Amino acid sequence: MAVREAEPVGTLQEVKDVGLDREDLLGIYRNMLVTRGIEERGHILYKQGKIPGSFYTGRGNEGSAVGVATAMGANDVGTPLQRDMGVHITRGLEPWRVFAQYMGRVDGPTKGRDGNVHMGDARLGLHTMVSHLPAMLPVAVGMALAFTIRDEKRVAVAWCGEGAAARGDAHEGMNLAGVRRLPVVFVIDNLADRAAAYGFEGVVVDGTDVLAVYREAKRAIEKAREGGGPTLIESVTLRMEGHAVHDDAFYVPKELFEEWAQRDPIERFRGWLRDHASMTDDEEDEITAGVKRLLNDALQRAEESPIPDPASVLDGVFATPEELETPHHK
Repeated sequence: MAVREAEPVGTLQEVKDVGLDREDLLGIYRNMLVTRGIEERGHILYKQGKIPGSFYTGRGNEGSAVGVATAMGANDVGTPLQRDMGVHITRGLEPWRVFAQYMGRVDGPTKGRDGNVHMGDARLGLHTMVSHLPAMLPVAVGMALAFTIRDEKRVAVAWCGEGAAARGDAHEGMNLAGVRRLPVVFVIDNLADRAAAYGFEGVVVDGTDVLAVYREAKRAIEKAREGGGPTLIESVTLRMEGHAVHDDAFYVPKELFEEWAQRDPIERFRGWLRDHASMTDDEEDEITAGVKRLLNDALQRAEESPIPDPASVLDGVFATPEELETPHHK
């Protein structure tokens, strides 16, 4: 089974053909700006000593994250990782709760009980990551298996990088997904050619082209929803910062960063909107100003969120028999 190379999206009509109108496009642009703005402010919070531990971002990955999340259905689920802030934002996680999470406050998604980028909200179909990143692939595959057993038209999406995909749990998850033709889509860097070994399609897409990512994710998700089995999407991007804030990425050639900076996903999509969707100066200014207000207000609200009470450290960790729908003792 050959790997397919995805073409870039050219015209506005092509976008309409895959289900997006002009308002959708402006919303995608806004979500990309919010995503980058959150992480830029996160850097400031870290330098101010307000973020415990280290701090991880996905600058340069906004197009891939927002594109895939935009393609997901309301009842679909996902396991986004530390480079995928755009998934959380697109699915509806409020920026102020992200800042609260960064600072370990009670209003963060994990209520101050987990690492600053270990977040999720099951109500939004987002399940919290763990540091052992490939371990999230079997989680997504398990959810997809449940959807199949229940005969539900729902899809699970799983993300990881090429390093994580070298572990056994990633192989086990993809192998089971291929054997059972489960409704799951894998979004991974530099590995589309592995899909054939598991018996499903691999697609390579330019991860800096948010519309191409959306189109390919939409195809893969709807294919999975209709019983066509998994797809592995290789979203080609470069993280434009080190592994974490303590890593200055000295090992990455300067010329490589400069090359990829010319393909910045936000600037690329901004130019596309100008050329193909007639985005005006006023519209752009309104979006930019709105994002700035949103993030300033969000940061202030998060700062007002209290630190967790140490006495509550075990709250929500263990379920009581009364809290279980089917208690084990019955």
